[in-house]
Parts: sequence; structure tokens; C-alpha cells
Amino acid sequence: MAKEYKEALLEKHYHEGCPGCKVEKMKEVRRGYPYLELSFIWIVILSTSLPISSLYPFLYYMIEDFGVAKTEKDIGYYAGFIACAFMFGRALTSIFWGIMSDRYGIKPIILLGTVTIAVFNALFGMSTNIWMAIATRFMLGSFNCLLGTIKAYATEIFREEYQATAMSAVSTAWGIGLIIGPALGGFLAQPADKYPSVFSKESIFGRFRYALPCFTISAFALVVTALCCFIPETLHNHKLDNTSDDDSIEVLEAASLESIEKTGNNKKGSLLKNWPLMSSILVYCVLCLHDTAYSEIFALWANSPSKYGGLGYSTNHVGTILTVSGLGLFAFQVILYPSAERLLGAVLLTRLAGALMIPVQLSYPFIALLSGVSRSILLSFASILVNVFSVSAITGMVILQNRAVV
Repeated sequence: MAKEYKEALLEKHYHEGCPGCKVEKMKEVRRGYPYLELSFIWIVILSTSLPISSLYPFLYYMIEDFGVAKTEKDIGYYAGFIACAFMFGRALTSIFWGIMSDRYGIKPIILLGTVTIAVFNALFGMSTNIWMAIATRFMLGSFNCLLGTIKAYATEIFREEYQATAMSAVSTAWGIGLIIGPALGGFLAQPADKYPSVFSKESIFGRFRYALPCFTISAFALVVTALCCFIPETLHNHKLDNTSDDDSIEVLEAASLESIEKTGNNKKGSLLKNWPLMSSILVYCVLCLHDTAYSEIFALWANSPSKYGGLGYSTNHVGTILTVSGLGLFAFQVILYPSAERLLGAVLLTRLAGALMIPVQLSYPFIALLSGVSRSILLSFASILVNVFSVSAITGMVILQNRAVV
């Protein structure tokens, strides 16, 4: 009753010309599945996740071309610097971009992020030495302001009943991007060697052997930039009313009553003392560390020669396995995850997914002992399971974080 009364009163206080109020009005009258909003979430997350993982299949060969590694065993050492440069830049600036989105709005931050992806990812594809590769990846990570921003945008643009769907879409698109990216890198790297009838050795893609996958992703980012010009802004550009009329007092009382009914108290504690939130953040960090490490190590392991314990796969072979894995992940997240989350709950589903990842990954050394088609099939199946469990656990943590601060 208090909620209905509060909503009825708040409806009178919308401000004309305020983009945030316009979005709130739209959410009130909107009925039906939010396909358009989900589509924007998908393409933005894809644009930010593709450059993160696209280098994995060809990073081994790129470092080899730079000539900095004295032996094949040293390639993994230098690969770590290029791979971590992105995340290091992102870690330094994530909070800053969150502050900027709160101050100036989410839409300009999204547009800035997609534009910088197009620029710095293209420059990375044209790297001629390891220092240029590290610098461009660092800048790409420093301006990668999209993941946290789009999560906040998803909570603001969707009605409450679609919050779980929105968070699932974010995690699913992220996981799919981390699979499609390596597929693009695997199939499009070294095009003059793989497709000599299409790309000559004298062309730009013959001289810059890893530019084609990076240019493809940059072109996609530019398309996303153009489409995101039409997304609504959610920032409220008006100041909080300080009037003391009866309606304002009643609104505050109704809001306070609803808060007490939900939480059982009327005290707002520090976020650092919000144990459900902090614990979910800690688990989320561990899961993301695992997911990133797995994505990088798997590609290096698959590309490495058999004499060093690797599989000796080509970039095309790695790309094929990761593409199959992505299709399996997409099918699970779209068809099965919502039902599994409703049946088991986010906490139990995350626990099961995290526990089941362990035996699957322990099977990899035994799969490597096989050969031929049987090894490829089992490796693809194991890769599907690992990615399904990983993304399911991360999605569960995102849902729990969102619920902990409501």
C-alpha cells in the first residue's frame, strides 16, 4: 500500500526536460519484453569484450614476430606483459569513469568508450614492437569504461521484473564476446599466409599480420558508437526539491515506510559494512581472476609446441574450439540459465558452478594425452562446460550485488 501511494505521489514530481525523469516515465508505461534495450546492452558489452580476448590465439605468434623472446619458452613471459597491460589500465581508471558517469551521464561515457576501442584496438593491430603493443593495450584498458557503466545503465533502464534478465544479458554478452574475440583472432590473423588469393604479401594486412581482426573489431565499435547515439540518458539534470509542502513530506514518509518494511530498520550503513555486498564482490573478483587466467592460458597452451606440453594447434584450430564453446554458452545462458536461477537461486547456482569447474579443468591434462578427432571433441566439450560454469557463477554474483544494494 505504501509503495502504491509513494509511486502515485512521485508521479507528480517528474521534471520536464529531465532525461532521467523521462526514462522513469517510460518504465512506468512500458509493457512487454524489453528487446530493444537488451539489444543495446548486448552490442555495447560485445564491443568492450571483443578486444580483450581477440589477441589470445595470435599473441604467441605476434611475440615471436617481434623477436624479443630468445627461446620459445620465453614467449609466455612476454605474453603476460601484453595481456596484463589492458587490465592494469582498466584497474587504474574504473572508479574514475564511474564518478564521471555519475556526474556527466552514462551516455557520453559509453560513446567515449566505444570510440576509444575503435582507435586503440586498431593501433594495437599495427604494432611493430612489444613496447607499442603494451602501450596501446594499456591505453585501451584505461579508456575501457564500459563494463561497469553498462551494468549501472542496465539497472536504471529496465523495470524491476527484468533486472535478473538484464544482468544475465550483461554476463552472457560478456562471455560470448570473450569467445567470439578469440575466434576472430584465430581465423583473421595472418591473412596473407592463410588466404593468399585474397590478401597479398604487399597489402597492409600482409605487412601488419595481425591488423585484420583488430580492424574488424574497431569497425564494429564504430557501428556501436553510431547506434548508441540513440540510447536514452538516465541522468537526472535537476536538483532535489527542497520544498516543505505536504506532498513532499508524505512522499518521504511513504518512501521511509517502504524501506523499513523491506529491511526491518531505518539506518543506512556504510557499503563497507554491507557484508552481503562485500562478500559477493570478493567472490566476483576471484571468479573474474579465474576466468581471465583461463582464457589467456588456454590459448597459449593450445598454441604451444607439443614438446613443451602444448597442443601445437594453429590459430584456426583454436578459433574453431572457442567458437563451438561460444555457441554452447549462448544456448545455455539464453535457454536454461533463467530457469536454473529461478529453481536453485543465485547463491546455490553459483556454488554449484564454481565447484563443477574444478573437475572439468583437472581433466585437461588427460585430454591432452589423446590425439585426433577425439581430443578435439572432448576439448570442445570441456571448454563449453568451463565457460558455462564460469559465466553462470559470475552472473549469479552480479545478481547478488545488485540485490545487496537495493
